[in-house]
Amino acid sequence: MRKFKQLTKENRIQIESYLKIGKRSSEIAELLGRPKCTISREIKRNSCSTYKAENAQILVNATNKLKHTGSKIQKSKTLYRYIRFCLYFRMSPEQISNKLRTQYSHRLDLQVSHESIYTYIYTWCKNELRKELKEHLRRQKSQRGYPKNRGNTRVLIPDRISIADRPEEVNDRTIPGHWESDLIIGKDGKSCIGTIVERTTRAVIIVKLDARDATTVCQAFAQELKTLPQQMRKTMTHDNGLEMAQHKLFTAETQIKVFFADPYSSWQRGTNENTNMLIRDFFPKGTDFNLVTKEQLKRVQNILNCRIRKTLNWKAPKDVFEQYILKTG
Repeated sequence: MRKFKQLTKENRIQIESYLKIGKRSSEIAELLGRPKCTISREIKRNSCSTYKAENAQILVNATNKLKHTGSKIQKSKTLYRYIRFCLYFRMSPEQISNKLRTQYSHRLDLQVSHESIYTYIYTWCKNELRKELKEHLRRQKSQRGYPKNRGNTRVLIPDRISIADRPEEVNDRTIPGHWESDLIIGKDGKSCIGTIVERTTRAVIIVKLDARDATTVCQAFAQELKTLPQQMRKTMTHDNGLEMAQHKLFTAETQIKVFFADPYSSWQRGTNENTNMLIRDFFPKGTDFNLVTKEQLKRVQNILNCRIRKTLNWKAPKDVFEQYILKTG
């Protein structure tokens, strides 16, 4: 009988990367040399909306650890009742943890971290109890989002240039022409659109995409950005998706140098992440972008670029962008 071999952290990173470029479970299984059912279960078990390797790995680590040690909350009726009581009064796990630390500083058996509380709710509780306790959390997610893992991971993008090598001028936002980019994935991962946001002015470009492969994405991004004046085309920061694997060709065509954020560090592209949330107001999760026309995307782009923003001192991104063009032209 063949011995079962668990998926590794590297396997999960590969699964996430392959899913991003539209690979099916059977194709991924063949590429990794694993049974199709193993890959299917892994994706199903760890997919709230999009499969994340970091969430899957941390959940596995936490579950394996708890299998051997048990849950402190599960073992202590006093601790369990206290946490349950606080949840009913809409206290967050972090507030509960700090309240225990303050109120019962002399009781080591009543000290527990907020992550342990989340782990107990999402991992240890049985279905009915889990559903009941989750209803008292402020953000009632179907699964727990875990802290970002900033450790080293395998990079699948050739000649990748790290964000650490990005010019210092990008960070303070005083000089325009530096962009952040990403994809927004549609229903069942079968469609997507591209988003490119200028860091200083918050001007956004929404790109219609027919596919998620590197050639399609880089060509579509280049076509949009080449229409801009040269002084507004300096750098672009992307995540680690394989859709930007042809970044050298993109740079040759646009003169925009591409940098890549650290794995699982979406905060390094905060402007883009925030803009994607604004776009989701118009195209919520579950949208099939194959049914959304380019005209509809550009209408939303125009709405966002003409909407005044507090961070711009109540000016619109479009107006600020045009002012910079006149100033630097």
